[in-house]
Amino acid sequence: MKNIVKQSVLNVLPYVGGKPIEEVKREFGLKSVIKLASNENPYPPSPKVLKAIEKAALDINRYPDGSCFYLRQELAKRLEVNPAQIIFGNGSDEIIVMAARAFVRPGDEVVIASPTFLIYKIASVLEDANVKAIAVTPDFRYDLDAMLKAVTKKTRIVFLGNPDNPCGSYIPQKELEKFIKQLPTDVLIFIDEAYFEFVQAKDYGNAISLVKKYQNVLVTRTFSKIYGLAGLRVGYGVASIEVVSWLERLREPFNINSLAQAAALACLKDQPYYRKLAGQVEKERQFLFRSFESLGLKFVKTYTNFILIRVEEDSSLVCRKLLEKGVIVRDMRAWGMEHYIRVSIGMPAENKRLVKTLKEVL
Repeated sequence: MKNIVKQSVLNVLPYVGGKPIEEVKREFGLKSVIKLASNENPYPPSPKVLKAIEKAALDINRYPDGSCFYLRQELAKRLEVNPAQIIFGNGSDEIIVMAARAFVRPGDEVVIASPTFLIYKIASVLEDANVKAIAVTPDFRYDLDAMLKAVTKKTRIVFLGNPDNPCGSYIPQKELEKFIKQLPTDVLIFIDEAYFEFVQAKDYGNAISLVKKYQNVLVTRTFSKIYGLAGLRVGYGVASIEVVSWLERLREPFNINSLAQAAALACLKDQPYYRKLAGQVEKERQFLFRSFESLGLKFVKTYTNFILIRVEEDSSLVCRKLLEKGVIVRDMRAWGMEHYIRVSIGMPAENKRLVKTLKEVL
């Protein structure tokens, strides 16, 4: 069968997620394991969300609403956009894949940062694109000038994680709009705002406001992070009606299941609960900053729910030692960063255990 598989498929290394808690318990014979590897929200969903899921479960013998009507209407109202400007994905990852399929032909170019979210490259390589990866600056921010210079007549998409994963840095609104203005209008600017709700910075802004001004901007967000619906997989994108209409041709008919739609709608209607969670994450983020400083560790001051840390030893060895003690973190070797690990911000007890275990291991 290898003779008929597409070469672009062979060119891709599969995405590997963080190890599940149960697998680590079995492998090392542990009773207590914490997972701080996948940028998940450690807190449970709102009680209103759980009730909505329970109610929706009574109808799972039926196919879900393929148009996500009620979720679409609520989002459109809150974001102040036309409902036809919203595309839904099985996580925002699926919209990345749809965009690459829709706009990239063999031999076209895609511009990304390095390091950045791995799916940008994977989705582009699968479409036989030439991926130009532009190194971030020494302080782990996007080098927008270098990215702009990398754009040619063959460029079809520029991917921007804002904030970016794994660095956690963001692009201020004024810098972002200045960058967009300088790009050709036939290049899609894909702005991934998966961590939008965590950012507390006055100059961060809101990329969805730019969709009204620029026809070539697509902004995605997700319910996997602050809303804690990672297990249900629901994300969305906002773009011009024209761009969304093309993506809709690629979208699987029932890609957002009934439970996910009900849960996401309930999340939107319980904002006080999630604002409180964002405040708790910010408090724990500052605790970890202070703790890492006391350990003499170098790290990137993130604006998200994860932190990139430099370790002097090989990152795989550090991650292995942490695993043996029941702490799952992310090895950054897959990003080409041999001396870095990434840790998610957990609940207070989990963060204290992380600090204690890191101190023992390092």
